[in-house]
Amino acid sequence: MMRYAFALLLATFLAGTISAQRDSVVVLPFEAYMDLVRNQHPVAIQARLSPQEGDAYLLKAKGGFDPKAYTALAQKYFDGKQYYSRLGAGLKVPTWFGLSVQAGYEQNGGVYLDPENTTPGPGLLYAGVSWSVGQGLFIDKRRAELRKAQAYREITRLEQQVMMNELLYAAGKAYWDWFMAYNALSVYENALQLATERLNAVKQGALLGDRPFIDTLEAGIQVQNRTLYVQQARLDFANATALLSVYLWDEGLVPLEPSDQTIPLRPTDLDNSAQVDPALRLQLDSLVRSHPEVQQYGYKLDQLTIDRRWKQEQLKPVLNLKYNALTEPVGNDLLAAYDVNNYTWGLEFNMPIFLRKERGDLRLADIKIRQTQLELVNKQAGLAYKTSSAFNTWLTTREQVALYTRTVQDYYGLLEGERQLFAIGESSLFMVNSRELGYINAQLKLIELQAKSQKAGLEIRFALGNLN
Repeated sequence: MMRYAFALLLATFLAGTISAQRDSVVVLPFEAYMDLVRNQHPVAIQARLSPQEGDAYLLKAKGGFDPKAYTALAQKYFDGKQYYSRLGAGLKVPTWFGLSVQAGYEQNGGVYLDPENTTPGPGLLYAGVSWSVGQGLFIDKRRAELRKAQAYREITRLEQQVMMNELLYAAGKAYWDWFMAYNALSVYENALQLATERLNAVKQGALLGDRPFIDTLEAGIQVQNRTLYVQQARLDFANATALLSVYLWDEGLVPLEPSDQTIPLRPTDLDNSAQVDPALRLQLDSLVRSHPEVQQYGYKLDQLTIDRRWKQEQLKPVLNLKYNALTEPVGNDLLAAYDVNNYTWGLEFNMPIFLRKERGDLRLADIKIRQTQLELVNKQAGLAYKTSSAFNTWLTTREQVALYTRTVQDYYGLLEGERQLFAIGESSLFMVNSRELGYINAQLKLIELQAKSQKAGLEIRFALGNLN
């Protein structure tokens, strides 16, 4: 699909979000970006189709209990004779408890009709039941499929949550990588601007005799180094923007790209205390159990348990009873000729001698249940570890961000003091560059810690399965 370069500002307003404008740039807030992904990404649209699949599967399973109307007509004519004419029509209604109710009409005749199929001239009405009193009494294939379909419908609803959780986690990490790349680029560009201005000042001072010419060499080296850093930072930002674009779509059809004026949040915009409630850690076990992937395992176990019940039911012999009352229609009164002595009935019995297939199926069902139980325990342990680890990272980085915010301020104080000394000739260019380098590195470290803290908060919600 051809990629169109749309201004992200337009897409943001179309999505009903509000972006803050500063210095002719558009700031894309994290939540506004996540709303775009949540509503417009193809995977998000695909995830919304998942529950529809479960509903369709359930509708299909319910079809096993649909009443069935049927009719059949067979006739044979040869050598001017009607060999036979067989007409049958009826309705069969299955019920939940293995009992089927049926009613119908037969009218048969002909020269060579099997006497067994002979009916009176007006035909024959019948009504009765068929019942599985052995295998299939408590559960049969139709009931098993319906119950499994009900569980599957819940699995598809949870699958939607899982898909959205994974999508938003990947999209969120891309945003914070974009945040880190942009703000690191801003630091390097500011540093390059300062180095360039200092180089011009040093050159002018050297020409006036206030500075040794060796200082111009050192100032020039700083400009060259910082130019290199800016080039690398621009490359990193371009790559981060390209990754961000993967998650920006319009109606899941048209890919979007951020405009050059679109930027992420700045470090001063972040509220590190609003990401996660620390009290959630005290409810870790219950929160892990409510994770959609864990709940999916619960419904899978329900399906396997239903399947096992059906396998166990097949250890019983097949014993089917059938009874139909018969009557000849007379006029408008269908029961006028009814006689309790007119009926058909039948019994069907069969049972494998060794039941090896049935016992094997039951054993396999037990194994699948055990495997799924072990997978569930492992999944819960993994999620608990990921959540706990993310909480540890988040709590630590939150403290580090607070600490390093003060550190950056202190580095800036040292730099300003060194600049004042340099201005009055009591310091060297080397010391100013050293202080400035310390301040630059401190800014970069703070940005890195802020991004790491935000990612940790994102991972907590991802591990708990509630990003959506």
